[in-house]
Amino acid sequence: MEQLIRAASRRGYDDLVIAGFAFDGAAQAAIEEAEHPELRVHMANIRPDVNPAMAGLLKDTPAAQLFTVFGKPRSTLESVGKNEWRVVMEGVDIYDPVSNTVMPSRADKVAAWFVDSDYDGRSFCITQAFFPDKDAWSKLSAALKGVVEEEAFAALSGTVSLPFPKGEHACVAVKVIDPRGNEVMRLHRLEG
Repeated sequence: MEQLIRAASRRGYDDLVIAGFAFDGAAQAAIEEAEHPELRVHMANIRPDVNPAMAGLLKDTPAAQLFTVFGKPRSTLESVGKNEWRVVMEGVDIYDPVSNTVMPSRADKVAAWFVDSDYDGRSFCITQAFFPDKDAWSKLSAALKGVVEEEAFAALSGTVSLPFPKGEHACVAVKVIDPRGNEVMRLHRLEG
């Protein structure tokens, strides 16, 4: 990917769009961290049913977009003490190519979000997981019939992570499952 970014920059392109059926954490991080003063790098998810191997397995709707371009999750990193941090997940933006608008989704409508409190740039290891959509929780709670305590549900359905220490790699990755089911990731570098 780095070679592709260098080649696009060398040839004088303003934008580079990398399209794929899925992006792993390392690919998302490489795209996000691509810093060049004159080149913007974007990800575009290709609709899975375009893949011949998926023929007949997915529901096809006439209004479905062939490509879905999406932005980063909206999240912030807060210091909560000496060498302790937490993530605040504010939502995720979804770009609509038909209307050329960005539609923000609220944090409480995100299906799930995860924190890797010491991201190494290669493997995303979930250290904290949250499911803020209250509708999904009520269905799960009913299915479990009181097996899980109410306080545990409250802690796992939030938009603010639990505090965590600075890790060896001084990098926090936040992965969000947006309302369309796309997986998007944002990196935060720890200072100090």
